[in-house]
Amino acid sequence: MSAKVVAYDSKFVRAAVEVWNEVVRDGVAFPQEDELDETSGDEFFRAQSFTGLAVDDSGEILALYILHPNNVGRCAHIANASYAVRSDMRGRHLGELIVKHSIAKAGELGFRILQFNAVVATNVHARHLYRRLGFTELGTIPEGFRMPDGSYADIVPQFIDLT
Repeated sequence: MSAKVVAYDSKFVRAAVEVWNEVVRDGVAFPQEDELDETSGDEFFRAQSFTGLAVDDSGEILALYILHPNNVGRCAHIANASYAVRSDMRGRHLGELIVKHSIAKAGELGFRILQFNAVVATNVHARHLYRRLGFTELGTIPEGFRMPDGSYADIVPQFIDLT
């Protein structure tokens, strides 16, 4: 399958919201609990430093990511990102495509570090990918993520130097 990353445009809002909300509903990766609608989704995706969409040759959205500062002021040189791959498209290296794209884009935008605050320890596929791409795990925060069943899972913050 051929896919490329393009910049978000409001014409993609419906499909982008569907991909995002699927991960929110799963409840095992994103901290968000509230789903987006087309209005809030368009505002959200346009408010990021960059929103990238992995699309196939027909323009269908397969995955997406958001990229933005992790903090403000003296820490605004650190970026943060979130990734969503459609469940029917997982296992096709789209995660790798969008993570690599986000690393390059963060550097282009002048960020010096890309940091993930809350990678759920049970998200073994993402953790393996991040390790393979050169991210460093910073330790473990015990029970830092509330799972959909009310139990808690550890989170593993990590980063990669972009300089």
